[in-house]
Amino acid sequence: MTTKIRTESCGGTSGLLARLVALVGSDHVLTDPAEMSPYLTDYRGNYVGRALAVVKPANTQEVAATVKLCFDAGVPIVPQGGNTGVCGGATPLPDGLSILLNLSRLNRIRELDAANDTLCVEAGCILAAVQEAAAAAGRLFPLSLASGGSCEIGGNLSTNAGGIQVLRYGNMRELTLGLEVVLPDGRIWNGLRGLRKDNTGYDLKQLFIGAEGTLGIITAAVLKLFPAPKSKATAWVTIPTPAAAVSLLARFRTACGDRVNAFELIGRPLLELVSRYMPRSRPPTPSDWSVLVELAESSTDIELFPLLEKTLNAAIEAGEATDAVIATTQAQAESLWALRENANEAQKREGFSIKHDISVPVSRIPEFVARTDAALRAWLPGVRIIAFGHIGDGNLHYNLFPPPGEDEATFIARTDEANRIVFERAIELGGSISAEHGIGQLRREAMYRYKDAVELELMRTIKHALDPRGLMNPGKVLEKLD
Repeated sequence: MTTKIRTESCGGTSGLLARLVALVGSDHVLTDPAEMSPYLTDYRGNYVGRALAVVKPANTQEVAATVKLCFDAGVPIVPQGGNTGVCGGATPLPDGLSILLNLSRLNRIRELDAANDTLCVEAGCILAAVQEAAAAAGRLFPLSLASGGSCEIGGNLSTNAGGIQVLRYGNMRELTLGLEVVLPDGRIWNGLRGLRKDNTGYDLKQLFIGAEGTLGIITAAVLKLFPAPKSKATAWVTIPTPAAAVSLLARFRTACGDRVNAFELIGRPLLELVSRYMPRSRPPTPSDWSVLVELAESSTDIELFPLLEKTLNAAIEAGEATDAVIATTQAQAESLWALRENANEAQKREGFSIKHDISVPVSRIPEFVARTDAALRAWLPGVRIIAFGHIGDGNLHYNLFPPPGEDEATFIARTDEANRIVFERAIELGGSISAEHGIGQLRREAMYRYKDAVELELMRTIKHALDPRGLMNPGKVLEKLD
């Protein structure tokens, strides 16, 4: 199926652009290459696309009208939010045939219903602004990402973002009650319901969450809120092995229940990178493996520090931990978290790496690390493995740097070999090749390789049903229709 521009319906490209200018204003239709450039390159600089224009509508009605104009003209649309994605999902293809639709101007907090613990926000709202709006009402929106100051809710929804508090609150699928979506033909589906129970047929919002804009454009959402924590307790724990981390997690969940707010596994190589590029960030106790654990409590009746100390003492006695440091001030807690939160920046400064965002059942993490480490070192002696992540939900960021002295271009050329080693072991252990970053352009071919044929057929059926002309974010998640 083709997606050629139908010039007879809108006077060619110039006719379409003129209509878009009339719709959203000349200041919000960018065609100058220099002005468009920041929108056409992904966060990591791995993908550079081209577009007919960057269009920045101000509200849902302008989004719908833009989509309808493009639908009538047969012009593809690439939705984009804060452009912080890491898989090329919000970057147009190099063919230059698409309109890039940036949603950052849709940034209103529409409604906060404290009694219902819900917040209705537009897709262009920055995550940090959503968290601040919740906090102002004494509530918590728990999605927590390193890019929180620049990523936007629409992108968080489109990639089903997770972050460090998934084990307690869930990812965006669990944090969303309703959506407003512009469909590929320009119609608006208003599913902005703040209901926790609604058993009236298919749960349509789940089609669009995690779909990376390939089925429609999310313009607003009703999000769940939670009681704001009254206290937190943070500890840095050194452990002998990843297997000990799994046992330690079980201990904490038994002793502390849902108060376990975050549980992050961190390997020594990452800490060495963070310490190299951020000299003030140094682990309190060096170890091959460490865990950063945080407890949180919304009631003032519970003392977290005695509970944390008691649990850690029992873990040390059982051999699940070798040492622990409990933060006694907010500044100390922030210092410990900086070791984890600076992970991406430290890796970026180090240079190119082959990145993986896999998940396996929590119980299989030690086996995954042991088997994959061994296979990679046999494949390329000296390869540097940076392993860290959200062990509480089975999600590891498992990244590879070239051996010291190896040419970067040679290493890049072997990316597919490395991916196969990592992905095959994740799949063998019942895991996934993408836990929270999405598919985009980066993982599409790998997804075809490992996903069940029936599942792929169902995905294509849904895509064809909602977007039969293939105009929504072509070439992302599924192949571009020809």
